[in-house]
Amino acid sequence: MASAGDEDLVASKTDGFKVGEKKTVEEYAKLVQQSTLSMLLKRKRLSNFQERELRRSVITLTSQIDQNDESLNRWKASLGISNSPALPVDPQDTRRCVIHSLALEVPNRPDMTIDLSVPGALESLKSKPFSIKEGAKFRMKASFKVQHDVLSGLKYLQVVKRKGIRVSKDEEMLGSYAPNTQEKQIYEKKFAEDEAPSGMMARGHYEAVSKFVDDDDHTHLKFEWSFDIAKDWK
Repeated sequence: MASAGDEDLVASKTDGFKVGEKKTVEEYAKLVQQSTLSMLLKRKRLSNFQERELRRSVITLTSQIDQNDESLNRWKASLGISNSPALPVDPQDTRRCVIHSLALEVPNRPDMTIDLSVPGALESLKSKPFSIKEGAKFRMKASFKVQHDVLSGLKYLQVVKRKGIRVSKDEEMLGSYAPNTQEKQIYEKKFAEDEAPSGMMARGHYEAVSKFVDDDDHTHLKFEWSFDIAKDWK
């Protein structure tokens, strides 16, 4: 039986990726670029000139990754790929992606961070809601570790409801990652900036279901949480 929110938390597919098919980070990057182009063309109403320029930009980037060794090295470094020794991994721990913490980042305010290594941390996300000032700009960020193998197409999905009615559904591509090394022991990913709704009608309690999933349809973390939109910070 599907749990609450499963019908809403279905991720889009990366064009050309086959479930269970292993790819290098370089091969996967090409698929991500092609998929990104496809999504942009579907979502944006572009003139013929704008569409040509968009296609040209993606093709140029792919070509640079293939042909320019220096650019390739910088790009690999940004993904944590290096000659540094791999981090030791417990062979009994079969997880490919381990989410260490989640945080709410607000300009000029301390981060509200949930350390997921603490027992009961996930459960507290629903029972102890975040409080966000109406109209405030904020972003979420996640710290995580990749182990055993390349993680292909990690995505963050989120559905927000108020009084049982869905008010938003979001998906964010977080990327493809190599296993962490001694040099790069943790990844931190900041999500796109968001803005809280404002006005008397927007204030109140909201409930959300989120999950981290990859292109193999493997869910690495799923959790329920809640937040309140208030007139001011508490």
